[in-house]
Amino acid sequence: MTNPNKASHSRIYDSFARWSAISYRYGFWVLLLALLVAAGCSVYISRNLGMNTDTTEMLSENLPFRVNMKHYNKTFPQDMDTLLVVLDAPTPEQARSATNRLAARLKKDTTNFHDVYPPNVDDFFVRNGLLYESIPELEQITDRLAAAQPLIAHIAREPTLTAFAAVLTGAVEELYKGRSMELGPVLSGMSATLDARLTGSPRALSWQSLFNNEPQKSKYQELIVVKPRLDYTQLFPAEQSIAALHEAAKDAGVTEDGPVSLRITGEVALAEEELNSSLRGMEYAGIVTFVMVVVVLYFAMRTPGLILNVLVCLTLGLILTAAFATVAVGHLNIISIAFAVLYIGLGADFAIHFLLRYREILEGGAPPAEAIHVSGGDAGAALTACTITNAIGFYAFIPTDYSGVAELGIISGTGMIISLLVTLTVGPALLRYLPKRPPAKAITKSSVGKVLELSLRWHKVTYAITLIASIAALVILPQVRFDYNLLNMQDPKGQAVRTFQELLAEADQSPWHATALASDRKEAERLAKQLTELPEVSKVLTILDFVPSEQDEKIQLIEEMALTMGPIITATQPPPPEGDVAAQQRKALTEMANTLDRFIAGRPEHPALATARTLRSSLAALFARLDAAGTDERDRLLSSMENDLLLTLPAALQSLHIATEAVPFEQQDLPAPLASRWQSRAGEYRLAIYPEEDLNDNAALRRFVRAVQQVTPNATGAPMVSLEAGEAVVQAFIQAFLLALAGIIAALLILLRSLKYTLLVLLPLLLSSLFTATFTVVLNVPFNFANIIALPLLLGLGIDSSLHMVHRSLNNEMVSELLIHTSTARAIFYSALTALVDFASLMFSSHQGTASMGIMLTVGLTFTLLCTLVILPALLRAPVRRAEA
Repeated sequence: MTNPNKASHSRIYDSFARWSAISYRYGFWVLLLALLVAAGCSVYISRNLGMNTDTTEMLSENLPFRVNMKHYNKTFPQDMDTLLVVLDAPTPEQARSATNRLAARLKKDTTNFHDVYPPNVDDFFVRNGLLYESIPELEQITDRLAAAQPLIAHIAREPTLTAFAAVLTGAVEELYKGRSMELGPVLSGMSATLDARLTGSPRALSWQSLFNNEPQKSKYQELIVVKPRLDYTQLFPAEQSIAALHEAAKDAGVTEDGPVSLRITGEVALAEEELNSSLRGMEYAGIVTFVMVVVVLYFAMRTPGLILNVLVCLTLGLILTAAFATVAVGHLNIISIAFAVLYIGLGADFAIHFLLRYREILEGGAPPAEAIHVSGGDAGAALTACTITNAIGFYAFIPTDYSGVAELGIISGTGMIISLLVTLTVGPALLRYLPKRPPAKAITKSSVGKVLELSLRWHKVTYAITLIASIAALVILPQVRFDYNLLNMQDPKGQAVRTFQELLAEADQSPWHATALASDRKEAERLAKQLTELPEVSKVLTILDFVPSEQDEKIQLIEEMALTMGPIITATQPPPPEGDVAAQQRKALTEMANTLDRFIAGRPEHPALATARTLRSSLAALFARLDAAGTDERDRLLSSMENDLLLTLPAALQSLHIATEAVPFEQQDLPAPLASRWQSRAGEYRLAIYPEEDLNDNAALRRFVRAVQQVTPNATGAPMVSLEAGEAVVQAFIQAFLLALAGIIAALLILLRSLKYTLLVLLPLLLSSLFTATFTVVLNVPFNFANIIALPLLLGLGIDSSLHMVHRSLNNEMVSELLIHTSTARAIFYSALTALVDFASLMFSSHQGTASMGIMLTVGLTFTLLCTLVILPALLRAPVRRAEA
């Protein structure tokens, strides 16, 4: 009985058989032309192929969330593509001073920066900071400063360790006598400062904290919002600006060994760090992968010449595909750059099938010319079908809103056509100059075939296991989820990621909040009221919140504070030392220790007893260190102590003096850099909407976004972009998958002319897709913006593998027992194994998105292999036998 499918493919078979034979016959000229084309394309690519790393261009600009974002960016352009510079210091005075110095230097560098804005260190807030306090808090501050005024004035006139110790000694004596004074913060602050110096991690005492009666924190933080100039033609668009920022920090005295540390985060830094960690992960995996691929190819081919053939075909195909990308698109994006990975996985599949078929015919005793003719026809017919289905699968992304993947679809779909032509043109030409016949090998059952025999021998068990696994997978399938959090894709150890997550934990300065626009003040007040009432919202800020209430009453209190404090004369420099300074300092500290001893013994119930004991213990440790030190070391230690205790006093007094000069102000009096970030030139008001819940949780993210959108549908910001972009990506892949499936079904029906065999080709693909999706739940590796790109490759490999099996079964009229021992089964196995070692190494990348892509590909390819080589032969067994009957 003649198979009608064989006749239907005779024209394709004859065409590629002749084509391969011609390439083999004129191998020298074919290879010379290929070399010249490769060289020319390489030069063209290097001169013309660009790189677009702007992630905002990955999705269609017509999507609602992108329209909202575009309008917001146009209204407040200074908030787009920014860096967040985070300065950490042991005192607020040092943090503010370093921020002022660095911001001043960055503002001068207009070559690398569009805009520089330090939100919290503007003179306006220093001058009017007390107006933002409540009236009860202002009254308490006034009382504390009035009580501390004599001490502060004395130390300010003579800022030395001796004077400081003498003043505190007198204050403790007054406590001992029964006077009511609040000395706890200063005693505690001095103790902590001494301990820090003695333990080798010195830090200055914050006088601002003492004035505010607050315990000194371990770290104070200031931010600078920087808008760098980006060059999207470069792989790292902000690289030059970030380098300039670090250089400016050094000039401003912010160095690695200094008290103030600098970290950089924000959307631009996160994007740079993500791309860097992703490329670094692929770099490290590249060498190991190459070696492993060569090893797999050796076991598949057993001949160095055939291995070289695969590698040459892959290299030439990549060059030609990149040349096509240069002509058709002009650039690569951070998604379409994955075409190389996809091409290696699928291009190797083409070459392996052709070469193993060639080797199989040689092993049957045919001469090389005949082997080329037959393998070219057989492989050409099968690979043409695979090329058509693969191209359909990739081209299906073109009409979606995910333009980043649409470009990948254009490039990779055409790459499949290029791979077919290269394999059947350059492959035969290379074979003319490689060993004609591989080592003799008996045509017996292969080791791969022997293993696969088990599924046929126990085919009923195979059916049962497949059915049970499918039902279980369908039950788990509804739990499949998409992770919208872009931070979860990045290297968790990266500085930008760690810093950003730290900022997220601070509700008052979290960069991850929603933003809405109001056309006028009335609408801004209405929206702020409605949004504040939402349980998902913690607070809403507008420009109106920067104008304090009850200003007249507060001004009266501030004036009273200024009168109470009186003029405090700050020495421009310490008085010149007289006599043995170190001896005077030691004497003053000893008197303080003795006074503390009397206080501790005589006032055991006093509220300040605990802090007094702590300071006395710190002084004892200091005395022990001084007694053990030499003269020079003793002098250095006491001098350092003096600096630690009094360094920030001038800055704190200056800020306090400026704060007492506050005057009432209105919205129009706000500084321009602040006002321009909250009200546009056209009069639109900006609302910053902060979440109540942690948005690292996808459910909380969805609740927050949907709640805000109910009140103001045009809201934008990082939460909206993350959620809406994720849903757009999911929708694009669903749309593309359905289009691809419809196109592939139509192509298979035309090629195979059989509904039954079309279903047999599709069934392994659907089963492997189902099992892979299920395992994302089992392994807790949800789909994300990175690993979802693995789906086109799994689709292509799945179709290729099952189509090769069905095509060989039909065109060579083979039952499954013979089919599993052919070169087709071996080619499928080794093609999948090549792809597996290619992608499994990605699992160990520090970039979590890349690692999850490696997991997804490894799991998906494993299931594709099982479904194609275990389940499909068992399913083919029955139809073929019925056809024989």
